[in-house]
This record gives sequence, structure tokens and C-alpha cells, in this order.
Amino acid sequence: MTVTLPERSMPQPSATQPGFPLLRTEVRIADGHPRTPARLRAEEFSLFYGLRQALHAISLEILQNRVTAIIGPSGCGKSTFLRSMNRMNDLIAGVRVMGRILLDGAPLHDPHVDVVDLRRRVGMVFQQPNPFPKTIFENVGYGLRVNALAGSAAELEQRVEEALQQAALWEEVKGRLHKSALVLSGGEQQRLCIARALAVRPEVLLMDEPASALDPISTAKIEELIHQLKKEYTIVIVTHNMQQAARVSDFTAFFLEGRVVEFSETPRIFTTPADKRTEDYITGRFG
Repeated sequence: MTVTLPERSMPQPSATQPGFPLLRTEVRIADGHPRTPARLRAEEFSLFYGLRQALHAISLEILQNRVTAIIGPSGCGKSTFLRSMNRMNDLIAGVRVMGRILLDGAPLHDPHVDVVDLRRRVGMVFQQPNPFPKTIFENVGYGLRVNALAGSAAELEQRVEEALQQAALWEEVKGRLHKSALVLSGGEQQRLCIARALAVRPEVLLMDEPASALDPISTAKIEELIHQLKKEYTIVIVTHNMQQAARVSDFTAFFLEGRVVEFSETPRIFTTPADKRTEDYITGRFG
């Protein structure tokens, strides 16, 4: 039997919704105050590669329509945790997990979960741009075709254009949709990969160092895109760049040796961290 995780309707952004200045969060955590609902929740989640434990009892919430940054030194488990949220680690031999990650209250690692449907709902963008050796149009439309998500050629064209618009790439490529995606610049290729992920209309977008291979101008475009996309998507980003985490995220989790040291609103993490290890890391004393 295959279980499909329950869908949750996404609230539409208000036309009067304010902008998103740096280091700002509209979420209030204190008891009795309104808060944005959690889309994903890790509960004592641990992961093992064979005998080696990579994650130790991770517990945190990923809130809807917010950007959550995961920071920490290399090898601390950031990407492993990110890949656990759409079960990409299933592709690695010898992986086993304990605890739970919940999407809208349903456990992701239930053996009956439809993993293809999960990865449609929780999309991923990788560190290095990885366009297929196909046209720009075919790259963006690939997921729509293989999952039969477009009922007609007209709908396919409309959704490809929609995804390219969302990825802020349409104006740059609309006249060359049937040219190879491999001729695009690095920054354009990364936005194309974001468009490819958005085309299937996910609910959560995972981003693993999405700008680390890009120049400063392309990085700024990706960061601005993240600000725009969180109006419609829940975003989790892994980054080594402290300034980037401060600029784009509402919440930040600091990982160290496979554990969550501290998780809070981004302004609090970067101005008044509760743990000395967090302060040492963000000020460059180690990592």
C-alpha cells in the first residue's frame, strides 16, 4: 500500500503584504501570540550512515512561508538534514533513521509514503547548477512531462512560462526557449534549476548552498529571488555564508557535529546568541 501525504492548501499573499527588509521576521514566538504554522517538524530525528551517526536527535520546526537558514562548519550535518526532508538520503546504501520528520503532521519516513509525490511537494535545488543537456523549455517542463502534470501542450507552455517568471528568468530567455540550457551563464543555470523545481508547484523548497558557485551579481539575484519566493513557498537554505543567512532568512539553526546547538529568529542568532559556540562560529573564531 502506498500512502500519499496529506495536502495543505497554501494561503495566498495579501496584496498589502509589506516588504521583506533584512533581518526581519513577522513571527512571534512568545506564548499567547499568533504564529505562523509549522510546515515541517523534526522530532528527535537521528540518521546513521552504517555505523556512523551523522545526526543526533534533531528537533526543530520549519514554519510556513518563512526562510529557515541552516548554518555550521563543514561536516556538521547541514546537508544531510536538508536531504532528509525529501528523503534524498534514501539513495545512499546503509542509511537508517530514528525519530521523525513530519510534513503537515504526517511522518515522511513511513515505509508506505509515496516518495515521488513527496519529492514533488518538497523540491530541491543543489549547490552546483545541474541543467539537463536539453533545451531551456525541456528542462523546465521535464517534471511536468514525467509526472503527467500538464493536461495539454498549452498548459505545459503556460506552466513553463509561469515557472520562469517566478525564477526571474523569463525576460532573459523567452526568445531562446528552444536553445540548449548549457549555453546559459552559471547564475542563469541556477535560476533555471529553481524554475525546474517550481514548475511542479512544490510547497517546500530546499536549497543547498544555491549561490556558493556564483559571482556576487548572480548571488544577489538569487537572494532577491528567495525574498520573493517565500510569499508562496516555505524555504530552507543551507549556507556557509553568514552574511547571506542574515540577509535572507527569518530563522536560523546552528548545527555542530550533527546536533542543533541553537535555533531562533535570525536577528537573535546574529546579535544575541544564547550559546557561546554560536557566537564563536558567527564571529569567525572557528569553522
